[in-house]
Amino acid sequence: MATEGCSIGVSIWPGPPALSGYPRAVSAQQPPTPAIEQSITFLYVEDLERTAGFYGGALGLTEVLDQGSCRIFRVAPDAYLGVCERPGSVSPGGVIVTIVTPDVDEWHRRLVARGVTVEQPPRTNPEYRIHHAFYRDPDGYLIEFQRFLDPAWPPPAT
Repeated sequence: MATEGCSIGVSIWPGPPALSGYPRAVSAQQPPTPAIEQSITFLYVEDLERTAGFYGGALGLTEVLDQGSCRIFRVAPDAYLGVCERPGSVSPGGVIVTIVTPDVDEWHRRLVARGVTVEQPPRTNPEYRIHHAFYRDPDGYLIEFQRFLDPAWPPPAT
């Protein structure tokens, strides 16, 4: 499967300042956090068919659910990306969809061969200890393929 070994995250920048009154970490006095089993990140898009073709075709993600005006794609075993047609509501500024993979360079070759818009070819960023590249989807969202070089980054869940 093309998505094996990948995970997804969304970065929103700039973020709001930390809210006072909320704990920064779980303490022994707090009840346990309820289970979280899966994650779906949704993006508003202008043209659902065009964008679904990008994620299913150019990226090769598997569509797992068609909800009519939304489509959901599997990015990793329990991580998903949803795209919903909302003409006039697309706002890609400040959103980065990050897909973590062990092979940024191979993804770059694949995406270039499929005509995906390259914003920044693969490079190593020593400040963040990552190797990454940036692309644009049809709605202007920034898509990052990234490999962590920092050994502190946790391995994929088994």
